[in-house]
Amino acid sequence: MSHTHHEHEGHHHHDHHNHVENNPHGGMSLQKRLSLSIWLNAVIVIAQILGGIYSGSLALLSDSMHNLSDVAALGIALFAIRLSQRPATVKYTYGMKRAEVLAALLNGATLLIVVTLIVREAIERILHPQPIASGIVLIVASIGLLANAAAMFLLRTHAHDDLNMKGAFLHLLQDTISSLVVIGSALLVSLPYGQYFDPIASLVVAIMVLFSGWHIVRDALHILMEGTPHDIDLEQIQSEIEREFPIQSIHHIHIWEIGSGGRLLTAHVKMDDQSLTQAECTLNTMQEHLNHHWKIDHCTLMPEVCGCQKQELLHS
Repeated sequence: MSHTHHEHEGHHHHDHHNHVENNPHGGMSLQKRLSLSIWLNAVIVIAQILGGIYSGSLALLSDSMHNLSDVAALGIALFAIRLSQRPATVKYTYGMKRAEVLAALLNGATLLIVVTLIVREAIERILHPQPIASGIVLIVASIGLLANAAAMFLLRTHAHDDLNMKGAFLHLLQDTISSLVVIGSALLVSLPYGQYFDPIASLVVAIMVLFSGWHIVRDALHILMEGTPHDIDLEQIQSEIEREFPIQSIHHIHIWEIGSGGRLLTAHVKMDDQSLTQAECTLNTMQEHLNHHWKIDHCTLMPEVCGCQKQELLHS
């Protein structure tokens, strides 16, 4: 039974890596696209920090922090792809996928700290407005907008490949919007009360960074606490399996993630009266169903004949 299951699992992971390496979208590989996007955003971060300090624009400095979060998000995405290609070892039987989650947690926590500093400075600027060199802000923010648009173009075809890439793409989309906010504040600075638009724009960007940081921290902690993935409904899985397969019940179900997209399931399955060969076939088909419909990569199913004393869905 276990031999057949491992064979199925091996084919699944092999196909995933070929998908990443061979790049079915054609042209530049995903890893090269990610690397180029990281360099684009890193250059913009440096330009925005220098431009923000020189022009006195807090909005530009806020946007630089948002771009820095893009660099971290893209770096984590690239890091995750490279780690996922490493084979499991005796010491790390699931590989090193959880390193991605730890890096994401650090990234998110850092963003939350940075946001508090930006908000504090923005309130100070609203109370005591300061002049800014709007021309410099406009030039640097426009370059940032173009760089983010270019990075989005590079990754557009991979945005639906997995949650990891979708998250990286959404970071870039969010930063493109924040660049537009900064450009708007620079264009309005010459209007009456124009000196207030820059700190207000920095608060808008800070709120966007706050949501990004909070979502990253929340998702990372959920994975580290071995929570059930958000799109998984245990009761629906139970009723679906019991309806579609020749078994009496499935219970004691646990589903968790090692890292982004690496889902595992363990469960007890009370079998109908069938031969060992039939039972093995049923369990293997069940594993394929869970992989196809619920994206669960690794299933460990314990067959039972007499059954447990307790038949609840959950069991600690």
